[in-house]
Amino acid sequence: MPQAGSLLSYMSVFKARLKSAHNQRTMSGNEHDWLALKPQEPSPSQCCGGGCKPCIYDVYEKELAQWERAKAKQDKSLLMEKKEQSNNSELNPDTFTAFSISSVEQLTEDTYQYRFELPGNSSLCLSLGQHIVLRGAVNGLEVQRAYTPISPGNAEGYFEVLIKCYEAGLMSQYIKTWKKGDMVFWRGPFGGFPYRPNKHGELLMLASGTGLAPMLPILQSITDDEEDETFVTLVCCFPTFDKIYLKPLLQDLARYWNIRIFYVLSQDRAV
Repeated sequence: MPQAGSLLSYMSVFKARLKSAHNQRTMSGNEHDWLALKPQEPSPSQCCGGGCKPCIYDVYEKELAQWERAKAKQDKSLLMEKKEQSNNSELNPDTFTAFSISSVEQLTEDTYQYRFELPGNSSLCLSLGQHIVLRGAVNGLEVQRAYTPISPGNAEGYFEVLIKCYEAGLMSQYIKTWKKGDMVFWRGPFGGFPYRPNKHGELLMLASGTGLAPMLPILQSITDDEEDETFVTLVCCFPTFDKIYLKPLLQDLARYWNIRIFYVLSQDRAV
């Protein structure tokens, strides 16, 4: 028979091994929990290519560093600062915010004007030339694209975007499903155009199709400022006269003494 001391020693080793195995299972489960919370690296389709600061990859690096700090301290409460989206209707460059579609207007067979609602008389307060980033999902793949609002930067209670849908476009597949009342996620603003009133005597703008979008807020800021005497020539390129976007708005702008608008029609022989 084993001695009492030997038996006690054996039991101690056995208990130690059981405890070690339990700890390993606990650590394994804990590690799995942390891996489930680890931020996922963005796919190329999630980058809009617009030079945003922060880019989606910058946001990922920030969230990854936050996750690593929390994991090192074994404190999941440190991850509570992480926000992927918001519903407070305040545009933010770091997080996506939900905005409701208040109207949809089809301008041509493939181009639409969307109006999004802002609470009360709030405004996006965009600087000239700034764009915002749209997030969509198609067949489980997240896609992001940049668009410049066509509404004035100080428009109250709403903002508008001009979007052309392409037959094979990933984002276009998502946008084609939009209807009034849908919630759509945006973040921004980014970029900008360094325009100052009366800095230049004359501006020449060249725009093709929806490339007209970033020109409109600049034109509207000039016409809204009685002190700005900058002369602007806008040359718009469209396939035909029927496919010119926003004719009423362009006609109103052309009535100002310092705004001149020309149309180049690539497929219309009758005009």
